[in-house]
Amino acid sequence: MSAEKILNKPLKLFAPRNPEEAHRAATPLELLFDLIFVVAIATAGQQLHHAMIEGHLWHALPTYCMVFFALWWAWMNFTWFASAYDNDDTLYRCLTFVQIAGSLVMAAGIPAVFQQHNFAVIIIGYVIMRLALVTQWIRVAKHDPERKVTAYRYAIGIVLVQLGWLIGNFSSIHMTTWLFLILVFFELAVPFYAEKHAATPWHPHHIVERYGLLTIIVLGESIIGSFAATQEAFSNRVINYQEVFLIIGGLLMMFAMWWVYFDRSHHHHQRRGVQPFLWGYGHFFIFISIAVLGAALAAAVDVSTQHAHISSQMMGLIIATSLAVYSTYIWLFYEAFYLSGWRRWVYPITVLILFSIPFLFADIGYIVFAMAVIYILRLMISKVYLMNCDDELSITTH
Repeated sequence: MSAEKILNKPLKLFAPRNPEEAHRAATPLELLFDLIFVVAIATAGQQLHHAMIEGHLWHALPTYCMVFFALWWAWMNFTWFASAYDNDDTLYRCLTFVQIAGSLVMAAGIPAVFQQHNFAVIIIGYVIMRLALVTQWIRVAKHDPERKVTAYRYAIGIVLVQLGWLIGNFSSIHMTTWLFLILVFFELAVPFYAEKHAATPWHPHHIVERYGLLTIIVLGESIIGSFAATQEAFSNRVINYQEVFLIIGGLLMMFAMWWVYFDRSHHHHQRRGVQPFLWGYGHFFIFISIAVLGAALAAAVDVSTQHAHISSQMMGLIIATSLAVYSTYIWLFYEAFYLSGWRRWVYPITVLILFSIPFLFADIGYIVFAMAVIYILRLMISKVYLMNCDDELSITTH
């Protein structure tokens, strides 16, 4: 099809997608969105890495959480909207490209947030993304009468919150932590309010695939960031045994995290009592824990070469915390309420062991390797001794 025909292609009705559509999968445009979006995630990770090795962790970590929330929330809103209404016409594609451009503006503004606490550029990029989505919701209001009120609630709610971001940053009010948290509350509240009228027809299997793809991308970016740090640190020196353990341990850790998540991927959205909002919002902790772990492993390389102003013990505790946050989400949703007896407490015990490891070893390489071994042992116990959630449910419901 020629470029002229594509541009002259008539706009389709913005009818809702069938939530039971067979073989629904991520589109090439969604994959492009993810791949470009990860540029912003990688930029934030690099800034956190540098802050860690410079000894500015406690100043940088809240900033990183603020930045990551903006990135994740923009991605999440695009993803759920696309699941319900992606019709792949020319206007839809163009508005998606506007959102992609907004993500690149956000990426460009991330260094200023960490270095100067200047949110101007990242907020502009964020508002660009959000207003492009507002245009999509207005199209929904026109073409989906059943959810017209829902669409207008989304559009008006998003616009009002964006005014809050703009006023909070570009007026004499200034962006404070409390103002940020208030605006986050309203961002999270908009979908609750909008969906109360009529739920949008998102596709369960499509949503699961999209979240799984972003999990893989963030894991991959974390591995790439760690590898780049390793390559730079060891380019002009001989690697010792401790550093070999660090490299192997980091890779094993990432592989185990992938295994733990995708062992449960076919259970997503099938758990009784797990609400879509809780599932979708809860993934914030999955994504940010992976991203922080990637930055921490990159910083651990600098610790091992004595080019960081942070101790091995503190670095180990950061890594343990990232693993604990990641593991807690998996445990709460897929084990805590579906397993019984001692099996329910395997994950909490694993977390306690992880936090003890930094106090047992002096070198960061041994700390990371020991954590990876413990995490893999936990995975093996899960595969051999713990019942599958589906099996547990079948026993309790029959």
